[in-house]
Amino acid sequence: MHRQAYLFLVIATLCWGGNAVAGKLAIGHISPMMLTFWRWFFAVVIIFAISLKDLRRDWPVIRANIPVLGFLGIVGYVVFNAVLYTAVTYTSAINVTVEQTLIPVLIFILNFALFRTKVSWLQIVGFSLTAIGSLLTAAHGDFATLVTLTVNFGDAIMIIAIAAYALYTIALRWRPPISWKSLMAVPALFALVFSIPLAGWEYSSGGMIWPDMTGWMVALYTAVFASLVAQVLYIRGVTDIGANRAGLFINLVPVFGTLLSVILLGEQLQLFHVIALVLALGGIAIAERGKPALT
Repeated sequence: MHRQAYLFLVIATLCWGGNAVAGKLAIGHISPMMLTFWRWFFAVVIIFAISLKDLRRDWPVIRANIPVLGFLGIVGYVVFNAVLYTAVTYTSAINVTVEQTLIPVLIFILNFALFRTKVSWLQIVGFSLTAIGSLLTAAHGDFATLVTLTVNFGDAIMIIAIAAYALYTIALRWRPPISWKSLMAVPALFALVFSIPLAGWEYSSGGMIWPDMTGWMVALYTAVFASLVAQVLYIRGVTDIGANRAGLFINLVPVFGTLLSVILLGEQLQLFHVIALVLALGGIAIAERGKPALT
């Protein structure tokens, strides 16, 4: 079961790494709230097309758990992505990458504060190694770069995205006993509904960019891979090994994002990319070996 969870989480973070590349490609082709709306529009169409039978069967449980499912959709799906897409228009990709390394830290802190979840010293060591690998990627092999980072509006609002995804991960412990299709479909519908007023606000403020061909392709990628595939696999991973251990895998996102940038955008592969990947994977392995008896 644990090996399966590891595979699920690696694929999920790979998809999210691709989402980082898609976010770069989206600038100038589709505005942040338009991207958020169309991402969840396509995702809802796809997931509802394959889950109607499950939704009918699970409806009594769904109806009793609407608040939880709504929270998962609004906070985990809409707030995180809408804020992230907005943040990258105000700050650098390096800053955003560095800031996302705070998500596993916040998950650990919240789990300990709220539920007294045990954390071993080996887990702390493993987390530190994955964080170093992530920071090495963000700094392009030069840690001195991190000292020169400046904080602006984009960095400030990115804290909202970080908090949103940490809360989403924690809240998965209250997910109702329904099929994975229903668990994806209902929050996705909430995400779509909640993204409509955000798109309306963007339009009224004059910041809306209707998608061109590149914009449509980015929206489709985010709908299928960053939304459906990644979210389903991440939920499965959290279900199998817990929020603390699953959250640690998020530090693979900037590493995969960089490697995909090399492959898809033609950026040059550097030695620090390889070192960062080894550190991230090695840190996860150490944390898993040192997991407490109850996690």
